[in-house]
Order: sequence, then structure tokens, then C-alpha cells
Amino acid sequence: MSALVRFLQSSILSKVVMAVTGLVLVLFLLGHMAGNLQMYLGQEKMNTYAETLQGLGNLLWVIRAALFVFLVLHVITSVKLKWENNAARPEPYAMKKYIRATLTSRTMIWTGIMIVLFLTYHLLHFTIRATNPAYGGLFDALGRPDVYSMVVLGYNNLLIALVYIAAMLLLGFHLFHAIESMFQTLGLNHEKYNPFLHGLSLTVSIIIMVGFISIPIGVLVGWIALPAGVIAL
Repeated sequence: MSALVRFLQSSILSKVVMAVTGLVLVLFLLGHMAGNLQMYLGQEKMNTYAETLQGLGNLLWVIRAALFVFLVLHVITSVKLKWENNAARPEPYAMKKYIRATLTSRTMIWTGIMIVLFLTYHLLHFTIRATNPAYGGLFDALGRPDVYSMVVLGYNNLLIALVYIAAMLLLGFHLFHAIESMFQTLGLNHEKYNPFLHGLSLTVSIIIMVGFISIPIGVLVGWIALPAGVIAL
């Protein structure tokens, strides 16, 4: 029993939890990005996609709750490991490790905190609509919530668009090191395959970053425009 307790309290378990929850969150980001890219297909496609998600009913809330739990576990284990690492290392060792560490690895905890703060704003902005309650009055010709127009109106505000772009740059920066670390924690790293895993981590992080960033940029340059009859708020 004591061995089990020690294992549950160990950094090994924390690393595994952080890696597994991170994997789930990366898969979610890929799916969320794919859904958001339907903005390029127009109002009908985007609103149909949004309606399909809402049609999941209680299942959608179960998925949201599960993602929230995964996010909380990921944050808690990240902070726990950072604190344990700082507490366990003598100063000379810590300085040598800092010098060898990359910028991405040194700033993981800070980019993670900024991403969580951005996520809070994102939920208040587009999901709960607390920052822009007028979005709740947007409906398309079929009487469905006009998610397409809501997104366009949101990104028509240059400051908001720049906030989203900056946040996605941070996300890509964070993901690159996070995905590489995930492979290592799950025991998938090997000198023979490390170049491939490095490239895969870079590719996935760039795809997610560029995919999300392309939407506010698309709105700003006019590739994604308001449908006829919708007036800018």
C-alpha cells in the first residue's frame, strides 16, 4: 500500500498524467481547428457545423467537462513538477541546466499561464459572450445562431484580432516543446527516431498555430466577410 501511495505521489506519475492530458488537449486543438476552418466555406457550412455540435446536447457538456478536467490536471501537474524541480536542484546544477535549456523549455510554465488566461478570455468572448452580449442576437436565415457572423464581427476589431494572433503564436511556441516532451515521457524517444519526432512536433505545432491564426487574418484582409444583410456592431 505504501508503495502505491509513493507511486501516486511520485514525479513519474505526474509526468505521465501531464503527457496523457497534453495529448488529449492536442487532439482537441486539431479537431477544434478543423471545425473553425469551416469559416472559409461560408456562413451555411459554419452554422451547420455549430448546430451539429449543439445538437449533441448533454454529450457536449460531458465532453466540455472532461476537457476541463484534463486541462486542470495538466496545469496542476505542470506546476507541481516545476516546483519539485526547482526545490530539488542545487543552485550550481540549476544554473548549468538553465544554460543548456532552450528558450521554449525555460518559458513553458509562463507560456502555459498566458494560454490559460487567454482561454478564459476566449470563453467569455465567443462561448459565454459575456464581453459581447450582442452576439447572442445574431441569427441566420434559418433561425440558427449565426456563429459565422459572430466570428467575423469579433475579428473585425483589430485589437481583438491581434490578441488572438498573439495568443496562437504563444500556443505554437508552447506546443513545440510540449509535444516533444510528451514523446519522451511516454517512452517513444530513441536516437534513431528523435529527428522524426522533432519534425513531427514542429509540424503539428505549426499546423495548429497557422490554422487558428489564418481565421482572424482572413477576416482582416477580407477573405472571410460578413454575409449580406449583417451590419457590423
